[in-house]
Amino acid sequence: MQSITTTIAPNGLAVHRIAVPGTRALTALVAFDAGARAERPPENGIAHFLEHLVFKGGERYNDYRSVNETAERMGAMLNAYTSHDLVAFHITSRAETAPLAIDLLTDIAGQPRLDAAELERERGVVIQEIARANDQPATVAEHLIDRAAFGEHPLGRPVLGPQEHLRSFSREQILAFRTRRWTPSRGAAFLVGNTDHLPDEAALDECFARFPGEEAADGVEPAPEFAPRTLVEERDTNQSHLRLVYRAPIDAQDPRARAALSIYSTLLGGSMGSRLFDELREQRGLCYSVWSVDHSFADASMLGLGAGLDSAKCIEAYTLMREIVDALRSDGPTEEEVERARAYAAGRRAIAFENSGVVARYAASQSIVYDDELDPDLAIARVDAVRYEEVVEVARGISEELAVACVGPHVASEFS
Repeated sequence: MQSITTTIAPNGLAVHRIAVPGTRALTALVAFDAGARAERPPENGIAHFLEHLVFKGGERYNDYRSVNETAERMGAMLNAYTSHDLVAFHITSRAETAPLAIDLLTDIAGQPRLDAAELERERGVVIQEIARANDQPATVAEHLIDRAAFGEHPLGRPVLGPQEHLRSFSREQILAFRTRRWTPSRGAAFLVGNTDHLPDEAALDECFARFPGEEAADGVEPAPEFAPRTLVEERDTNQSHLRLVYRAPIDAQDPRARAALSIYSTLLGGSMGSRLFDELREQRGLCYSVWSVDHSFADASMLGLGAGLDSAKCIEAYTLMREIVDALRSDGPTEEEVERARAYAAGRRAIAFENSGVVARYAASQSIVYDDELDPDLAIARVDAVRYEEVVEVARGISEELAVACVGPHVASEFS
């Protein structure tokens, strides 16, 4: 088990230290339950826009040049991400520069200036980001499948939001969202990697106290019942981008069930030895890229399949992908498949967890989305412990209904 300790900053923010032996790096990450799922309908896109604005400066590092140059002088990687679940800010640097890295991160994320002039400049940048996404068929397919699986629910909306929203957001709206969602009770901080050079407790408290300590307000809308649709954006192209989503039959809060779903997804389409890769690519040459992925929100677990392929082969591939899921539902996987997928899934985690940034992102999801244990060693052990019968149960419970999305020269009736 990793060495993990937790303290509480004066404002109530939990600060988790996860020591990763053998690394020279330290990742500091702060995350909040303030992703796209937390947005009200007129706010769609505001969480991601706010993420951008943080990098324009805080009180100590008060403009983008100061932020960027300070990070570069440390040789640090400073970044952020917004998903449906979370917004997170993180910096990875040499362990010796941890005090300065934490100071920089908590200054810009804990007390951002949100300068009005910078807001207007960045508004145009994000609008260009949305336009670029809409020009990329693979990204459009991801947006379509979310809507096909979740409809008008917040989980069905794109994280980037529509351009018209970006044009309308005021500074007051952005501040109101931040005040409502970026609260210590909705988030946590994670210090992961070589923790030998962390500042003392008083200095850490001073840094993490920069996040306002308001009480949490509204929650999020529960995941809807599964009412899947088929959505097609017709484009005159030679390549099609196909996405399928099934509802998985597990309790999203059960870590062992999530591990079983991960093994099922691996044997289905998570490796070069998986059924999808073997049958669609190797045996039939239907596509270059085919995969499956599992994801659990706090209250719903999904199984996603995808492929990028010649449009002339799209319907054949779609039919075969469904047949493979159906066969696993009716007949189950073999014991050899499960054993191989379990080893691959556990090994993939072990390799990924060599990176302090990956461990930090994992811990943020575990803590904020699932209220679960942070230990990466435990995550590997949970995969190792999954029994064959548990994976069979997952396979048999995968919904017969599915959401379908496709970008290419097709119409929805082809996917009936």
